[in-house]
Amino acid sequence: MIDTLNDIETVALAELAGTADASTLDAWKATYLGNKGKLKAAMAGLKDVAKEDKPAVGKRLNEVKNSLEEALKARRAALGGSATGDGVGTAGPKLDLTEPGLIETHALGRRHIIMRVREELVEVFARMGFEVAQGAELEDDEHNFIKLNIPPEHPAREPIDNFYVDDPDLVDTPRMLRSQTSTVQIRVLEKLLAEGGTPPVKVVSPGRVYRPDTVDATHSFMFHQIEGLYVDRGVTMADLKTTLFQFARAYFGADAEIRLRPSFFPFTEPSAEFDMKIQLRPDEPPKWVELGGCGMVDPAVFAACGLDPEAWTGFAFGFGIERIAMGRYSIPDIRMLYENDVRFLEQL
Repeated sequence: MIDTLNDIETVALAELAGTADASTLDAWKATYLGNKGKLKAAMAGLKDVAKEDKPAVGKRLNEVKNSLEEALKARRAALGGSATGDGVGTAGPKLDLTEPGLIETHALGRRHIIMRVREELVEVFARMGFEVAQGAELEDDEHNFIKLNIPPEHPAREPIDNFYVDDPDLVDTPRMLRSQTSTVQIRVLEKLLAEGGTPPVKVVSPGRVYRPDTVDATHSFMFHQIEGLYVDRGVTMADLKTTLFQFARAYFGADAEIRLRPSFFPFTEPSAEFDMKIQLRPDEPPKWVELGGCGMVDPAVFAACGLDPEAWTGFAFGFGIERIAMGRYSIPDIRMLYENDVRFLEQL
């Protein structure tokens, strides 16, 4: 048995010296070290060796196996391949893995149109001195309704018109997904007074809001708003009108057609709708589109926050970011913003 092992080693090493590439190395390995190779067959004959000779034969088996494996590694390295790889050795030029790929890469992605418009709006208002304030999307009805002067019997508070997390019939202050970013102005004023500060306050607060609206060309159950609040001594409706007109012309161009229509909101008095003439389709004439609401902050809102309404005045406005994006880029249907159709997104 030992003579057989010696013969296998001698012949195998001689054949290994004659290998010239990866394929012949793999064939040699299969012949001598593979599962059906000669060394494996010799190991199977160990059961027929006399008991007293088995230790010596077993030792020699391991020696031959180690000898052939080490010789294979050395030969593979000499041929320029991996010392431990299987079938990757080559006598040809090595592959430079740091070289740039030859296949043309796909175009780089970019921010979604909603996020881009949101950032553009914040930048426009920042040039007017507005800072950014953020608020939680999960609110309580005290900040979403009560402190915004929306009484318990108001139809806007009905469960069918809001996404309540808690049952409003069982919880005194139920939580809900905020239906408007106006909640942020309450949080900002409360924090200011809690820290011992006083106005002026000049902030915008962009973010998501939620209402169970039926989805159509101009409505969605989740959309984005940007809320504005300015509080100081002697703020008037003229300041609000000037701010909004300056914003529209800065963002849409000097020829932007805009108007304010009298309206009503519980948290502003007087109140107005802010409209703009927009061409949503190239084959249709421009038409008036409501971008949002605005007005002078109602004294009851100041009182609910702990601010003296006799000493301070202010205005607030809230715009739908999707509506502004549709007007800026002539998008006829709000659903196009959320369908993730690459053909549409590549145009913006």
